Amino acid sequence: MNDEKIRVAVVGASGYTGQELLRLLAMHPCVEVVSVTSRQEAGKPLVDLFPRLKGATAFSDLHFMAPDVDAIAATGATFAFLALPHGLASEYAEPLLERGLKIIDLSADFRLRDPAVFEEFYGGAHPAPQLLARAVYGLPEFYADEIIAADLVASPGCYPTSILTPLVPLLEAKLVDPGSIVVSSLSGASGAGKKADTSLLFAEVNESIRAYGAPKHRHLSEVEQELSVAAGETVTISFVPHLMPITAGIATTIFCDVPGDLGRVSGAVSTALASKYANRPFIRVLGEGQFADTKNVVRTNFVDIGWVVDHRTGRLILSSAEDNLGKGAASQSIQSLNLMNGLPETCGLLNF
Repeated sequence: MNDEKIRVAVVGASGYTGQELLRLLAMHPCVEVVSVTSRQEAGKPLVDLFPRLKGATAFSDLHFMAPDVDAIAATGATFAFLALPHGLASEYAEPLLERGLKIIDLSADFRLRDPAVFEEFYGGAHPAPQLLARAVYGLPEFYADEIIAADLVASPGCYPTSILTPLVPLLEAKLVDPGSIVVSSLSGASGAGKKADTSLLFAEVNESIRAYGAPKHRHLSEVEQELSVAAGETVTISFVPHLMPITAGIATTIFCDVPGDLGRVSGAVSTALASKYANRPFIRVLGEGQFADTKNVVRTNFVDIGWVVDHRTGRLILSSAEDNLGKGAASQSIQSLNLMNGLPETCGLLNF
């Protein structure tokens, strides 16, 4: 092995996000995966659970291990991805930080700045409130400089990424009314995680679309937090997620009122998005009259953004698409890893 490679651990590697993370890390030229953990799969060869990864020489001798902090540190890992349920990631973040590892957390544990908001949306006291001020919200398009200097990165949720990327530049430019925002999102079934749940069986999901989680989906907390930062005032939105019968992908449609001259909106929206994302390799601005399509972003780290102006109603309609397991989870966390190690953001991620 090349000793100069970044030695990483994936804690909670047996879920859908962990599997996608490992698939991408297998192709990353600057990473060596030295530890994968799973309580249920401890002792088993990695490739037995994920036959897709057979042939990846870096994983040929890798076995799942129990998620023990000292054992993880003993592997020589310098970074740990926490692909764990909310509430559990905190148990590992603090002791791993104490042992000198840098953390990229894919759960919700460190996304919110206010522990009271966490308690409101997640139904319990925050397990490690002392770490919240230390954590950086890991959306590289907005917080790249902070991510570079961080040792604890809170990777955003999948829905928030699809909502924030179209809206934040427009709120910063005062192009939409913050009090008028309504969002409808549709996600593939992998967004619910790898768990036994009758409502997620093939026969229940196939040939059907249904809403869920309204009116107060947990991701609203981080969405409203970041929209409020962009707007410079408290923003409250309506958000309805839907489950659709595909494995991966999110399609989001955003409706908002436009203050001022509607005839000038199109050009202003184009300018705001182009300016914000001019040097951001994973945001593709499709332009006016274009609607984002999940088939063009699945298995990539891209977000596609389009829009139309509805002159009948005086509203702007935004459209975005991403892969909920990619830019909404695994590949976005690797984008942060790249930044934290002085690598190009695109390193290992230009997969089409």
